[in-house]
Amino acid sequence: MLQPERKYYTPEEYLALEESSDYRSEYYQGEIFAMSGGSANHNRIIRNLLVALTLALEGRGCEAFATDLRLFVKKNGLYTYPDLMVICDQLEFIKGRTDTIINPVVIVEVLSKSTQDYDRGTKFELYRAIETFQDYLLIDQSRIHVEYFHRLDDGRWILQEYNLIEDALIVESISFKLALSRIYQGVDWQNSCTSF
Repeated sequence: MLQPERKYYTPEEYLALEESSDYRSEYYQGEIFAMSGGSANHNRIIRNLLVALTLALEGRGCEAFATDLRLFVKKNGLYTYPDLMVICDQLEFIKGRTDTIINPVVIVEVLSKSTQDYDRGTKFELYRAIETFQDYLLIDQSRIHVEYFHRLDDGRWILQEYNLIEDALIVESISFKLALSRIYQGVDWQNSCTSF
C-alpha cells in the first residue's frame, strides 16, 4: 500500500497558516505538528510560575511570557511555543514580526505523558542552539518532580533534580529562588491525569 505523500511547508507558509488557525502548532524541517492543550494542573503550574516570576523580575530588565509567544530557533529552524520563557534586556523578534522571539534566557516546559520524552530529548537539543539560553526547567504535573538544567560557562549543562515539596530551586541566570510548594500550589493530585 502506498503511503500518502507528505506535505512540506516553507516557514512562510507555516506562519501564514498560524495566523488563521484556531490552534497553535510547531514547525520543524518543513513539517507542521499540532500542539495539544494543557490540563487544569498544567495551567495551574504555569500560572503559579508566571505570577512569581512577574513579581520577582519587576524592575530587573527581564520579563516572563507564557504559552502564546512563539519562539524561533535560528540555527535549526524550529518554531514552537514553550510553556513559559524569560527574556532579558530587549525582546528580539524575527524580521517583520512581533509575535516570534529569538532570545529567551530561561525556558520552562510542563511535562505530560505525551510530550515528556520529546521535551527532555529532541526539543532540549534544539533549544540548546539558542545562544542566550541558560536555564531549562522541566516540571512534572503528575508528581512532585522538577528537573533543572543550567548551562555552564564552558557550554556543558548540569542537572539538578527536586522531588520534595519543601525543596526550593534557584534559577541561576536570573537569580530567582522559588519553593516547589509555590510551583505546585493548587494542583489537584486526586484528579491528576497520568495518561495524557
